[in-house]
Amino acid sequence: MSGLKLFRTDTTNSGVTEVMPRLAEVEADVQDLIEAHMETLLGVRFLASEYGTGPVHGGRIDSLGLDENGAPVIVEYKRGVDAGVINQGLFYLAWLMDHRAEFEHLVRDRLGVTAASQVLWSGPRLICIAGDFTRYDVHAVREHRRSIDLVRYRLFASDLFGLETVASVSGGMQVARRARRRAVARAAADVQGASMVELASAVDEALFGLGDGVNRVERKTYRAYQRLRNFACLCPPQRSKLLVYLKVDPQDVDLVPGFTRDVSGLGHHGTGDLEVQLRTRRDVERAQDLFRASYAAA
Repeated sequence: MSGLKLFRTDTTNSGVTEVMPRLAEVEADVQDLIEAHMETLLGVRFLASEYGTGPVHGGRIDSLGLDENGAPVIVEYKRGVDAGVINQGLFYLAWLMDHRAEFEHLVRDRLGVTAASQVLWSGPRLICIAGDFTRYDVHAVREHRRSIDLVRYRLFASDLFGLETVASVSGGMQVARRARRRAVARAAADVQGASMVELASAVDEALFGLGDGVNRVERKTYRAYQRLRNFACLCPPQRSKLLVYLKVDPQDVDLVPGFTRDVSGLGHHGTGDLEVQLRTRRDVERAQDLFRASYAAA
C-alpha cells in the first residue's frame, strides 16, 4: 500500500525479505474475499451481492450490507484506479434512499425483524474499495454530504490481505468540533449535572483527538465513534459514571475492578467487549492507552 512495506523476517540468518504487494487478477477476487468476511474486515453484516436495482434504474450494486450501528452500506469495488467508482456509488446510494422499504424488506429476510426496525436512515454509507485513488478522488469525497470511505487494498504473498483507509467523511453527521462538544454537553445535561457534562465533553474530545477520520454516529442508546468500524461506544451518563465500550480484547488487559470489565457474552448497548467506567477526568487519562489501542484496531 502507499508508503507501507511488508517484510518477512528470517531469524536463522538475521535477514529480511520484502513481501511485494500486488493487485488482484480480477475485481471479482476482491469482492468475493470481502463478501465472505465482510463483518471481520469492514464491521458490516453482509446482505446481498450484485443486487439488481430494477429495469428503470438499470444497475447492479456490488454489495449491500448493514453496519454495526444499523446504517445501510453500499460497497463498490475496483481492481485498480477508476475515476468513476465514487460517482457510481453515489448513483446507487441515491437509489437506495428512494427504496427504503425494499432495503428494509431485504434486512428483514436476512437478519430478522428487529434489525429491520432499527435501520439508521440518517447515516447511509458508501465504501469504495480499489487498488488506489487519486488526490481528485480524496478531494471529491470531502465535497459531498454523504458518508463515504475510500479504502485501498493490497494482496501480499499468497495469504496476506491489507486494507488502508485513504479518506473518510461522515456526510450529514459531520459537525464542527465545537458544535460536537455542545451537543455532548446538552445530552449529558439532560441526565446529570455539570460534572457529567464536563466528563462527557472530555471523553468526546479524547476520542476525536486520536487521529484523522473519526466519525460519530448517534443512536438512541449510545453514541458510536468509528473509523471504518466502531472503535468506541459511549452510553448516556449514569448517576455518577460514564460507560464506554471498546474494541479491545479483555484478555489482553489487566482488568481493574471498578474501572475495566470483560462484558463479552453480556448484553449491553453499543459494540465492544471491554467496558471502561469513567467517573473523573483522571479516569479519562487512565483510559487513553485503551482508547488508542481500540482506535488502532479499527
